[in-house]
Amino acid sequence: MRRTATAGCLAAIAAASIAAAGCAGSAGIGAEGVSRLHQDYEIVNVYPHDPTAFTQGLVIIDGRLFESAGRYGQSNLREVDLESGRVLRRHDVEAKYFAEGLTAWRETLVQLTWTAGAAFVYDRASFKLLRTHQYRGEGWGLTHDGRRLILSDGSPDLRFLDPETFEETGRVTVRDNGSPLEEINELEYVRGEILANVWETDRIARINPASGDVIGWIDLSGLLAAGEVTSHEAVLNGIAYDAARDRLFVTGKLWPKLFEIRVK
Repeated sequence: MRRTATAGCLAAIAAASIAAAGCAGSAGIGAEGVSRLHQDYEIVNVYPHDPTAFTQGLVIIDGRLFESAGRYGQSNLREVDLESGRVLRRHDVEAKYFAEGLTAWRETLVQLTWTAGAAFVYDRASFKLLRTHQYRGEGWGLTHDGRRLILSDGSPDLRFLDPETFEETGRVTVRDNGSPLEEINELEYVRGEILANVWETDRIARINPASGDVIGWIDLSGLLAAGEVTSHEAVLNGIAYDAARDRLFVTGKLWPKLFEIRVK
């Protein structure tokens, strides 16, 4: 398995992305104060990933990788060995639920469901279900900023929730160059920004959580080779940030690989 990408290949990908977007190689700030930069990246490592996992949420904490996989009758919470992709532990979710986003909060893991309005809180060490919270609307992605949970529901709005009660404490509308950004999916809070997958695209938006402005894009087109895409549902979805070691991981639904990348 190839572990790193060549500089020439990455430069070509970045150049093509920038040309397609009409951007220069440096940030262009428009009237709305939004960066139009499509950033280059490099592949640091490639790891195996369960190609049957319909990835909805991805978390790495204390060097341990956790994943929420979706679909009715197949949803589960799992701990995965990063190096081998082997599932170390698994908790199956009731068939009536479609599991969605996942985040770690203190000593727990919090998992959303798509349309049921239920969030499950598990003990991270044992996967024991501790409690269930209710919320309105759909659940797509979930992360936190150290104070609040941040939830996406497919709309341009991100909701801020109290981690203990799940009560909504605020919200912000995400806008790209002034236009609301639809279908925001998996979320990860990274160094003061929210990284967000946009459903059925190969792009990750960098979002200012205070204003909701998209301040940049990471274009991951071609990250997974076309021959490895097994379904139209096998789209980019899964972002995990290892704050302790400053590592960023991405994968997708039904992807056979998980990538560690470095954004330039």
